[in-house]
Amino acid sequence: MSMFRNKIAIVTGGGSGIGRALARDLARQGADVVLADLQIDATQRVAAEICAAGGKTSAHCLDVSDSEAVESFVMRTAAEKGRLDYMFNNAGIFILGEFCDHSTADWKRMLDVNVSGVFAGTAAAYAVMIRQGSGHIVNTASIAGLIPTPGSTAYCASKHAVVGLSTALRAEAAEYGVKVSAVCPGFIDTPLFDSKVLGMARTNEMKVKARVRKIAMMPEQCAAAILRGVARNQAIIPVTGHARIMWALNRYFPGLVQALMRRGASRMHRERIQGPVNS
Repeated sequence: MSMFRNKIAIVTGGGSGIGRALARDLARQGADVVLADLQIDATQRVAAEICAAGGKTSAHCLDVSDSEAVESFVMRTAAEKGRLDYMFNNAGIFILGEFCDHSTADWKRMLDVNVSGVFAGTAAAYAVMIRQGSGHIVNTASIAGLIPTPGSTAYCASKHAVVGLSTALRAEAAEYGVKVSAVCPGFIDTPLFDSKVLGMARTNEMKVKARVRKIAMMPEQCAAAILRGVARNQAIIPVTGHARIMWALNRYFPGLVQALMRRGASRMHRERIQGPVNS
């Protein structure tokens, strides 16, 4: 029997990509999945798919950058369901481009969703789980939260914050019977591939995305790997072979990783088509 059977799980960013795959897999294993996403139409379609397959779920509109709305949503869910077993803080955004092309608004939006959104979901779920004496918070970071990733500096900063939050809280949370994990995927074929790209011609943008897609994992495979890591209570759950390799290289051969990243940064710099923005 699956450890997720009859468990209550919130999944943010559940309308597409990894969130959608997680929701479907959790429901297939018997969990009661509460989906939350700003894109409510997509989320309702996911919920309908799950229900049609015999799963249990509900769809809700939620902007994770609104901390009060997140707190209210989590507390209401826990009250209605009687408990909260899993909190998957999965919602996130991505912007590709050199740091000098990022505006202040780009930076702020990235932190609002990727950091403040995860903090809000974590804080609300943590309060519930402390009272219960049990629960598992699973925060989606990225391999960019473990290694330097030029071309996505703001995203990298946001995901390092998620890893730091998760690993530090894990030590505190153990005293209350609460588990915390950080998920660090490599390239996954999700709608993030259609994210905003700064300072790059459309033809170059398509070439970059094509290179990445060649090694990208499908969301369903990613979700399965995540749930295996959650079942094992891993502190950090790296997903994809290249993510595990790059993480290991950065720990043991940081100079080599810096050299590889400089090569990538040089390539991106050559593909830029405009000067830095004024923020």
